Amino acid sequence: MNWQKYYDARKISIDDAAAMIHDNDVIVYGHAACEPRLFAGALMKREKELANVKVVHGVCFGPGLYCQPEVDPNCIQHVSFFAAANTRRAVQEGRANFTPMHFSDIPTNFQNGLMGVTVSILHVSKPDKHGYCSLGVGCDYEKEGKDMAKLVVAEVNEQMPRTYGDTLIHVSEIGYFVETNEPILTIGLPVISEIEKKIAAHISELINDGACLQLGIGGVPNAIMEGLKSRNDLGIHTEMLSDSAMELIKSGVVTNNRKNIHKGVSVCTFAAGSKEFYDWINENPMVELHRVQYINNSHVISQNDKVLSVNSALQIDLMGQVVAETVNGRQFSGVGGQMDFVRGSNWSKGGISIIAMPAGAKGDTISRVVAAHRPGDAITTPRTDVDYVVTEFGAARLKGRGITDRARLLIEIAHPNFRDQLKDEFKEVFGYGL
Repeated sequence: MNWQKYYDARKISIDDAAAMIHDNDVIVYGHAACEPRLFAGALMKREKELANVKVVHGVCFGPGLYCQPEVDPNCIQHVSFFAAANTRRAVQEGRANFTPMHFSDIPTNFQNGLMGVTVSILHVSKPDKHGYCSLGVGCDYEKEGKDMAKLVVAEVNEQMPRTYGDTLIHVSEIGYFVETNEPILTIGLPVISEIEKKIAAHISELINDGACLQLGIGGVPNAIMEGLKSRNDLGIHTEMLSDSAMELIKSGVVTNNRKNIHKGVSVCTFAAGSKEFYDWINENPMVELHRVQYINNSHVISQNDKVLSVNSALQIDLMGQVVAETVNGRQFSGVGGQMDFVRGSNWSKGGISIIAMPAGAKGDTISRVVAAHRPGDAITTPRTDVDYVVTEFGAARLKGRGITDRARLLIEIAHPNFRDQLKDEFKEVFGYGL
């Protein structure tokens, strides 16, 4: 086919694209930094004309226009896999519909019809001379959403980087094209607190040469990576890649040479960071993006030796049950890929799984280590899968330990203000003392 002729004939405006949305449509929308820049604004102009339209995606880096208080959820409603700053209030108030789901399961649930996908809105790079666009900074569930949709529209962005891996999509697979030249959504480096530095220091002691890392976003992961400059031949197999990983790769600390799969290459399923970071990953063969059902597959993760995963928690009880997504029964974030990487690192030869969190909250007036979770809080990672738990007061390895030993170890790394109280509460819950 003459792809250029096909492409030129199907270029439309963003308002024309929004006009194609009908009642009861289920729209798969790029998430995180791959979120389309124009479509939501055009769609919201039609809000009162529509009924029961769903906008489905993961974490929101953009303004979340469809989650604003004035939006009628009977017209347009967000279906969320991960509540974030701009969508959390809508989820907690019931205006958005939170769907608990492992990140790795999202594509399958598109394919099996559970989500009822009808429309895919992609965010891609300009086509190359062969007519292939790149999904750029977000590979995760985009192709499965496209395959299930009756209508596929792509925002073709001059500023979207071209990335390697499983990111290519031919223009013939797309119905319509909206050309844009908008900055990709960025995230800044976090300000790292003293508590986060202490947590990172405990974790860094567990990271040896040749380890394969999964590190997420936030102060602790960035503090960890800042402390790894003396390590050698580290690898990266992670859900998200960002600036701190870039610096380790550029410095030669990360070589990926000891990995068993994707040797010599850092792999992820989405990327987010600064403009400098996006320029760096553009056409960079040292980084590959693959679909989330592959990157987050625990069996795939475990094929590398010495996998070390670090995931966060909001609360942990004295049996080791991790709450990472709810606060007092209200949705705060999401399931994400925590269990995927906990199990992948547990199954890896020499692997280590770490749950990291500050010991206290609200100025250390609340303990994040509790005797028992409150009703309504969701267990993200069960006690059977938890390996290390790390706070600023140390590291406790729970794997292979009985209930009494787990409680003692967790109380040792709880905030000192609550240790005696936790011992008393343990007796109340379990009927015997420590």
